[in-house]
Formats: sequence, C-alpha cells, structure tokens
Amino acid sequence: MAGSGSRRAEGPGPGQGGRRGPAQAPPSGGGRGRPRNCRSRAAGPRRTPAARTGRRFLRGGGRGGAGQGGGTLGHRLPGLGWPRRARRSPASPCSASRGWQGLIAYGCHSVVLIVDANTAQTLQVLERHKASVVKVKWAKENYHHNIGSPYSLRLASADVTGKIIVWDVATGTARCEIQEHAKPIQDMQWLWNQDASRDLLLAVHPPNYIVLWNADTGTKLWKKSYAENILSFSFDPFDPSRLALLTSEGIVFISDFSPSKAPASSGKKVYISSPHSSPSHNKLAAATGAKKALDKVKILISNEKPSAESVTLNDCLQLSYLPSKRNYMLLLYPREILILDLEVNQTVGVIAIERTGVPFLQVIPCFQRDGLFCLHENGCITLRVRRSNCSITGTPNEEPDPDPVQELIYDLRSQCDAIRVTKTVRPFSMVCCPVNENSAALIVSDGRVMIWELKSSISGRNVRNSSSASPLYSPVSFCGIPVGTFQNKLPDLSLDNMIAGQGTIAGEEQLKSSFLQEVHLKFLLTGLLSGLPLPPFAIRMCPPLTTKNIKQYEPILAVGTSNGSVLVFHLTSGLLHKELSIHSCEVKGIEWISLTGFISFATSTPNNMGLVRNELQLVDLPTGRSIAFRGERGNDEPAIEMIKVSHLKQYLAVVFKDKPLEIWDVRTCTLLREMSKNFPTATALEWSPSHNLKSLRKKQLAAREAMARQTVASDTEVSSVESSVISLLQEAESKSELSQNISAREHFVFTGADGQVYHLTVEGNSVKDSARIPPDGSMGSITCIAWKGDILVLGDVDGNLNFWDLKARVSRGIPTHRSWVKKIRFAPGKGNQKLLAMYNDGAEIWDSKEVQMVSSLRSGRNVNFRILDVDWCTSDKVVLASDDGCIRVLDLSMKPSCFRMDEQDLIEPAWCPYLLVPRASLVLKAFLLHQPWNEKYSLDIINIDYPENENIKNLLQEQLNSLSNDIKKLLLDPDFTLLQRCLLVARLYGDESELHFWTIAAHYLHSLSQQKPAKPTDTAILQEQLVNPLDICYDILCENYYFQKFQLERVNLQEVKRSTYDHTRKCADQLLLLGQTDRAVQLLLETSSENAHYYCDSLKACLVTTVTSSGPSQSTIKLVATNMIANGKLAEGVQLLCLIDKAADACRYLQTYGEWNRAAWLAKVRLNSEECADVLKRWVDHLCSPQVNQKSKAILVLLSLGCFTKVAEMLHSMRYFDRAALFVEACLKYGVFEVNDDTNKLIHAVYADYARSLKLLGFKQGAVLFASKAGETGKELLMELKQPKEEVTPE
Repeated sequence: MAGSGSRRAEGPGPGQGGRRGPAQAPPSGGGRGRPRNCRSRAAGPRRTPAARTGRRFLRGGGRGGAGQGGGTLGHRLPGLGWPRRARRSPASPCSASRGWQGLIAYGCHSVVLIVDANTAQTLQVLERHKASVVKVKWAKENYHHNIGSPYSLRLASADVTGKIIVWDVATGTARCEIQEHAKPIQDMQWLWNQDASRDLLLAVHPPNYIVLWNADTGTKLWKKSYAENILSFSFDPFDPSRLALLTSEGIVFISDFSPSKAPASSGKKVYISSPHSSPSHNKLAAATGAKKALDKVKILISNEKPSAESVTLNDCLQLSYLPSKRNYMLLLYPREILILDLEVNQTVGVIAIERTGVPFLQVIPCFQRDGLFCLHENGCITLRVRRSNCSITGTPNEEPDPDPVQELIYDLRSQCDAIRVTKTVRPFSMVCCPVNENSAALIVSDGRVMIWELKSSISGRNVRNSSSASPLYSPVSFCGIPVGTFQNKLPDLSLDNMIAGQGTIAGEEQLKSSFLQEVHLKFLLTGLLSGLPLPPFAIRMCPPLTTKNIKQYEPILAVGTSNGSVLVFHLTSGLLHKELSIHSCEVKGIEWISLTGFISFATSTPNNMGLVRNELQLVDLPTGRSIAFRGERGNDEPAIEMIKVSHLKQYLAVVFKDKPLEIWDVRTCTLLREMSKNFPTATALEWSPSHNLKSLRKKQLAAREAMARQTVASDTEVSSVESSVISLLQEAESKSELSQNISAREHFVFTGADGQVYHLTVEGNSVKDSARIPPDGSMGSITCIAWKGDILVLGDVDGNLNFWDLKARVSRGIPTHRSWVKKIRFAPGKGNQKLLAMYNDGAEIWDSKEVQMVSSLRSGRNVNFRILDVDWCTSDKVVLASDDGCIRVLDLSMKPSCFRMDEQDLIEPAWCPYLLVPRASLVLKAFLLHQPWNEKYSLDIINIDYPENENIKNLLQEQLNSLSNDIKKLLLDPDFTLLQRCLLVARLYGDESELHFWTIAAHYLHSLSQQKPAKPTDTAILQEQLVNPLDICYDILCENYYFQKFQLERVNLQEVKRSTYDHTRKCADQLLLLGQTDRAVQLLLETSSENAHYYCDSLKACLVTTVTSSGPSQSTIKLVATNMIANGKLAEGVQLLCLIDKAADACRYLQTYGEWNRAAWLAKVRLNSEECADVLKRWVDHLCSPQVNQKSKAILVLLSLGCFTKVAEMLHSMRYFDRAALFVEACLKYGVFEVNDDTNKLIHAVYADYARSLKLLGFKQGAVLFASKAGETGKELLMELKQPKEEVTPE
C-alpha cells in the first residue's frame, strides 16, 4: 500500500444527500436532458396496439431481495429483488451485464430482464429459474460472423441453487442447463480468446471449485479445486493462459490456464494486507526529506501469510486486471482503489476517499483509455482518467524532475447526480457499454434503470482547470483516421473519440499546436426505466376493448401500491404511463368508471378501537385530477372491504367490515342510500350484467326531443331541467342537484354472514330490496361472487365454487380443496364464460359453461411466488401480481413462457440487428458498408435489388430508420472513408473482432502510407506519428518508439516504489534489458554488504560498466550466456546478450524456449525495425500453428508490421471473405499493394469469393458489384447473376 505521502485523497462524488466532500472537483455531470421513458405525470397517452401475442411482465422489488426494493415493468409486467447476501459481497455487482450487442441483462428474483440501453425499453424477460438469479453474463462477440456463425444473442444466467442456464435470448428459449452443486454460483465468465471455441464458460462453484463448461452442450470439460474459498476471478485480457482468483485469504495467480485441460499447478498464492483508510494517511506531505521517506511504500503483496492482527482480504470487494495496459491489476476496497504493478507486485497508484466521501461499491476499468468508471454507495457514478505523465516524457535527460508525483494518478473528470438512498432504495449494480465505453447504466434496488451517457464539450483555451489535473485533449483522429477541422465527426461516439490517448502529448510544444483542443466531460441522463415499488399490489385492468371504443382504447393497467400511489402502465410496452400520488396509505382496490377514470380506495392501519381512516378518490387520468369521492367522510370508521362499480358505471357500492354498505351515484358523487344499522353486513357483492338500457335510451331520446322543441320555441330560455339533462348526457361531472334523474335500473346481489343471498334494485335514488335466497347448506361463508349472462358463481372460505345457471334454475357445487376463494372474475368478451379464481395458494381458470378447470397455478408446486391479486387483461390473457414484486401477463395455460423478441410491438424502434434472421443482418451490414449504391449515398434499402420477401425488407428498413440522426449523417457523408465506415459499422454491430481489426488496420494503413512518398525525416509526418500513436491498450501492436517510452516510464515508477531487495533486483534487470545501464549499475551498487547477493551484484555492476568499452570480451560473454541458457538460467543469459547488443540472439533463445511474449517485448524495446519485424514474423508463424491456433492475433501482429498482402492472404484462407474484400479495397485506395500478377490474382479471388457469399445471402446487387471487380475470375459468376431472377435466388 502506498505510504501516506504518496497517497491522493479525492471526493468520490456527491455525498449522501448531495453534499460534496471538500476535496472534490466541481460536478461536471448530471445534466437533466429529458430522458427516454421518463414521462411527466400529465403526459398525454401514447398510442399502442391493443392486443399482442406472448406475455408481458412488470417487475417489482420483493421482500426477499437483497435490494428489498421495487422493480420494473416490461414483458410479463419485472422486479428487482435479489437473494439476501452480505452487504458487500465481492460477487454482487456482477448480476448485471451489458453485452457487445447493446443490451443490458440483469437478474430480478427468478427472472432475467433484457433492456435496450439506447431506448430504455424492456425487450425480453427470461423465466425458467426456480430460485433467485445471482449472475448473468453475455457471451463475447470476439469472432468472425458469417452465415455459419451468425450474430446471436447468447446469455448465461446462474441462480442460488447452482443452476446455470444458457439462453437464446431472441427466442426466449434455453439452449442448455448446467448443474454441478446446489450452492450459489460465485462468478462466471465466457472465455475471451474465441479462435478455438466460443462456447466455453468458466464458473466458480462454491466453495473452491472452478469448472470449465461447454455452454452449447452442457458438457463439463474439466474441474479443479483449490485450497481456499474462491470469491471471484479475472482473466488477463492480454494473455488467455493467465487468470487471477480472489480467495478468502489472498490472490491465486494461475499461469497455465488452458481450455483443453485443467491447470496442472495450484497457482502462485500471494497474501494481501488490507490498506489503511484513515484520512491522516491521505494528506499529501510537503516536499521535504520526510516525503522521500513517506514515499517508501508499505508492502502490500507478500508470499508470507500476514499476522493475525492485520486485517486480510475479507474487505476486498473486487479484483480486476486493467484492460488498458498489460500486467496491471486493480483491487477495490470500500474506501480506496489500489493499482498494482504485477511485474513487481507493488502498489503504484491509490485512489483514496477522504472521511466525508462516499465509499465505493464497484469499479469498471476501461479498455480504450486508462480510465475507471466508479459506482459509489449513494448511486453516484464517477469517471476517473489517468493523468498523463508529462514530467517523464518531457525530459529526455537521465535526471528526473526533482519532485514529480511518483505514482499513477487518476483524476476525477466527471460525476453524475446521486440518488436518494433509503432503507429499501440503494444502488445495486453498474454496467458500462463495452463497445464505446461512453455510457453507464445504474440499476437501483427499486427497479429503476438509469442510463447515463458521457458527453464531451470543447472548452476555451483560456479556461484552465483550477485543480492540479492536467487537461484532457480531443483526439487528432476520428474513427481511426486523422480528420480536418471541418470534416463531419461525432466526438461522443466513443471514449477514444472523445479524449486523446496517453501517448498523444509528446511534450509542451504540442500544446501550442492548433489541432489539440481541450475537452470537458459530463454525464447526461438519457434513459430511465421505472419499476414497481415494494409489494403488496392491487391491480385492475381498464374496461375491455369493444367495437365502440376501439379508436380510444389503450390497454392500461392501474396498480395500487403500499405507499399510496397508483401506477398506470401500458401493457403493450410495459412502460410506466403515469404515476399518481393519490393516497396517504396502502391502496386496497381500484375500479374503473370509464377508459380514462377510476375510483381507488385506501385504508390506514387500525387504531386501538379497530377503526381506520378510509380514503376514496375519483381520478381523471388525462389531467391527473383527483377528488375525495365521499367528501369529508372517512375518519374513524370501520375499514372499507371492497368497492364495486355497476355495469353501466352509474352506481358504486361501498362495502365495510362491520358497517352496512353504502350506494353512491358515480356521476354526481352523491350518496344514494346508507343502509340501516340492522341491515346485514355484506361478505361478497356483485352487480348484475342485465339492465334496462333500452328504457334509458328511450328516456334520453324523449329528453332530447323536448329539448329540441324548447329550443325552437325560445332560444333564450332553457329550463333548468333540460339543462342538467344535457350536462348528464355529455357526461359532465356536474355536482348540481338533478331535478330529474335519467338513469337505468340496475341490480346487485350480496351475501350476508349467514350465507343468505340478497337481491337489490337501484334506480335513480331509490334502492329496493327485491328477493332473498336462503343459504346453500353445502357452502361455508361466501367470500366472493361473479355474474355474467345467466351464470352466477359463488366462492367460499373452504374453497368451494358454486355455479348457478339462472336460466335453467340449477346449481352445481365444486369442491376445489384449495382453501379460501379470495376473488373470482369472468373474462371479458361476449359469450366468453371463462372464470378466473384466486386462492390463498394460487389461481385457477375455469370454463363455467362446461364447469371444468382449464388450468391451475399453485405456489410452491409449479411457481415459487405467492399471488397477491389477479385480473383479466384481454379475453384470453390474465394478469397476476405476486409477492416477488412482479406483475405477470400469462395466457390461459398460465405457464411461464418467453416470447420471440422480433414479434414485439415496441413504442420506440430499437437498433438491434441481432434480432433479424442471420441472412438479413449480414445483408444489412453489407448494405451499410458498400455505400454508395448506384453512385448515391442512401439509407433506403427498398430501392436495392434484394429479392427477399417484403416483410424482411421492411424489417431492414425499420432498423435503418432507428439509427440516430448523427449516425445517419456520418453514413451518408461522401468524405467518410471506407476504413471509417468499417469501424463505425463494427461499433453499430458490437462486433469485437471487427472493431479491433479495423482500429489497427486504419491506424497502420494511414500512418504507413503517409511514410511511403516522403523520407522518414519529413518532420510533419513524424510529428503526426508522435502525437497520434496507437494506444498502449494494444500493447505489442503499438509503434516501437511509443512502446519503449511506455516501458521506460513504467520502470521509472517501479524504481521509485521499490522497498525490498527483490524489487530492486527486478528493476535493475528491467533497466539492463531496456539498455539503461548507468541506472542499472546504481541500483546494483545499492545492495547492502549483509545481503547474500552483495558479491554477485558488485561483480555484475563492474561487468556492466566495463563491457561496453572492451571488444574481445564480447565472445567470452556470448559463450557464458549460451552456457547459462543451456543450463536453465534463461533470464540471466538473455541479460548478458543484451549487454553486448546481441538482443536479436536473445530473442531467438527466448522463442526457442517458448517465451514468445517476452521475446516480442524485448524485440520492441531493443531492436531496430527490421530485426524486430523478423522476431515478430516468427511469432506470427507460431500463433498460426495448429496447437496454438491464435490466427486472429497473428493477423493483428502482421497489420502492425505493415505486411498487408500477407494479411489479405490469411483473411482469404480463413474464409473471412467480407473482411478480406473490404481490406483489399482499403489497401488499393491507400496504394500499399505492390502491383504484380500475384497480388492481382489474390484481389480477384477475394472479390469473387465475396460475391459468391453475397449471392448465397440473396443480396444480388452486392454480388454483381464484386463479381464485376473480380476480372476474369468473376466473369462466369457475373453471367450467372445476370440470368433471369427466379433461376438465381436460392431459398
């Protein structure tokens, strides 16, 4: 851990409630643009289709979740609840994942939700797990896609019972299920090196096993156990054979990981002492002699087990390799992030939080730039970017700056707003976009998904940051190619297009140059997906769709919540339409009085006399206006048990617990009748569906005629009678006393405590008792009644259902043996006699005509949730609210089933070519890449000759239309080069393999073609190369000069941080290999006389100083070096060879002994470009060998060497025809191919094969284009393509 002098303290973002720590940079984020799906309370209704296939799902937070919080609404109306875990389980942030496809997946109870990050819409809900989901991981896209390996949505999810399910997300089906033990999966990752296989999934099965699975077949490939409990792991992004396990005691480094067999060794174990996080350590010391002492860092990593009193690794939340540079690791603690240099096992950077700051929860390191997305406990996301180290780069002399900051410093560059954290609302997880690294999504325990995008703005030259942070500059290039000031570009496309890399600033002279502009970053909330609060819920679907209301109808569901608000959701999209804060206590029931209005009731908790406060509100949905329906009534009275609105929406019956019922007029909010005290208390009530509507219409007609006559007689005088009739007929909410009531007669039945059925009639303001039916002896106390047509159904406390046929005057009792019948409801639709019954332990659907059960759902048997409320949402679909915080829409079978994503009716079209059929997604890619068509840049695919059915063509056009205007502008820009287009399409498709290929291809095609015409001494070209090198995240693929510079900076830092003899020796060895002999000698002479190596080191220092001056000694040293290597001392022999400038021989020896990475490293730092190229070409041959099979990496190495013809040959031989054709086209534009017969033959073969593959996709126009470029080779194909259409298209 860094000593207190070298430690930086920074605030982490807004404090709990928005308070900022004193050491914070000003907040630069939190813009309040109108986010998607964040709809205002008075927003007008959105049009949605009325009915759809499949089921939908709202999610809410369940009490069983770790978040204890709410949920979301999606496709089975979803929820955020997670299994209870320790507050800071190291594994917890990973149960959300953002894929290269642009989709976010996260676990919510036993379901997995898929959300589109661009439009903030739920696209899919996967329900097959029987227990809470703890891990989700999208499959990698790091392979070449073609018709045989299409773009597909694969996801792995794991639950607390140890089951892993691998999903085909587009269809919602499980590809395979994996089970090893019955304990929660701690961590899992897809293997990133996908040349061998892209179906391999590594999982940690508690307590101490790692198992490699074939996720396509569910086969276990191997299993390995370790001594300690494994908490999580991280793959080295630069070396597929290296892996680090975070265990309960320390870290285990595995260096022999292989898909083919389990690691042979048990790894190298190191122990970690927990860092101090006391603020006294955080102040930067004054630049005195004391600071030098403080800079000596406390050892953090050791091979010995730390003493019992020192806290060990239990505190560590997360371990992760840095993808932005090789051999660095990040350890996350609640109050600090440590950056370790694994070459010397030492802390080289600390990001510490001061005492008033908010602790960390999670960190995601970036790949494109050396930055960190950090999530804090108050929901604030901060971005920190490493400060560029000008002091070392600017001074070429040996003597460094007298007092530089000797560690890696990550400056706070942007932060978003915090959320309001409560007991039930807290941040759960953060996911970052892996393609562009410019947006982060925060998943909150109440079900919200907040999408924050990073935006850049150019700042004026005179506005300098007041803090010590060095400025950030915009990059010289856009999409891989340097662009002029006036060229079309989209800086916010990705992180590497927003800010320049670490290698950009070569010295102060660049600051004066015109093309570097200073940028500032800020977070903007661009998407918000709302969820459901904590259960319980009361749900009610709006009145059903009829032929009369088809124009106004929208399928909306009202959800009453425990906090008194009513949420109104669109069932087609699953989006929150309105949130209405109406009540001050739990909503118990809702009844709709029209398509745009409802009455809801809530009851407070009873006082010591059992009395409550009843709230009954009438709500108008378009305006959000609500009025107290019962006026001043409601305080200190028995609780309302239920409310029922009559079929014509004229009357409302209010049933109380220990008080006679009330009958109200809905239209005027007036009490028609309060039953007398000796009137029986109702246990169940239902309005009759039969009514004398015809007589009502006659009365209305008569009133209109009288009105018309009166109007003819006198235009000025209209009697108060007809005036109020008009207002009634226009459905105005007039509260004036009606001097003439025009209303239809309606009936209702209710049952008393003794089981007797009472039949009452309501007309106008009169309520008449018309009949009484004695109780049925076979029934217990009646709890609910449903009535439709001639069928009346009663349910009782013992689970009996009694079907009465009123026409035939027969009744039939059915014992369901399911205990208390809580609710029964008939399905809407004429002649539809389906009945939904809800019990304590589930629900059933009955056919009341046949008196037969259709389907059943039972808690604990076929589902693991308890049902809280039920309703019909259409004539053949039911909606269920459950105690896991979710609302589900199911079909009549009531079985959980997923739907196809391409059948969705989305409110806002989402760009996701993965949802298209494989042929169509590849055709769309070709269409975007090969612009212009017919010499015209166009995004209108309808005009293209693509003989697929119109439906597929329309789907392609929908995808094109869903692209943002900025992207469309770039794609239609004639100045946008082919290489830039390839890079942009790779980003749009989230194709990792293409993105890396085209980034490196664009960089080297541009820089090497610039060198060709001019001599390397041309200063302008050299300057551009110095200012714009390939970033260090590409490691060995960078330019040699920049790679050397980076390694020198690194060893400088290691030298400053050394605290033991071992560290010093490692630094000296590195300095010798880098050719820094004078500094190496200084370190060798520091060895103390008590040290066992004192004599050897002294002699070595003498040798190093003399060897350069004496010639004859070289042959002796070479002989000694070769003998040492032969006797197993490879590192020492290589050092001796480097001393006598025989680094090329040293590289050959390293390669002979299988140290390919070290050989490549040494070649980059010590050899001239020709010798280095020889070493790297031998490495390429090794990578292409069958036993290694890393051809995709070999291609990238060849690109960095400028062997473009060889790259084209390899791409063609690997059958990557699309990439080969585009690459050949780019090479021809840059003129980097030598023109001869062989290259022409290759070019024609590539074009012809690509034309054939386009023909196979059915893309005739593209096939013709490339066949015509293929010369003689494509002639036959061209003739075949130009034959009549029906003969060509293979279906």
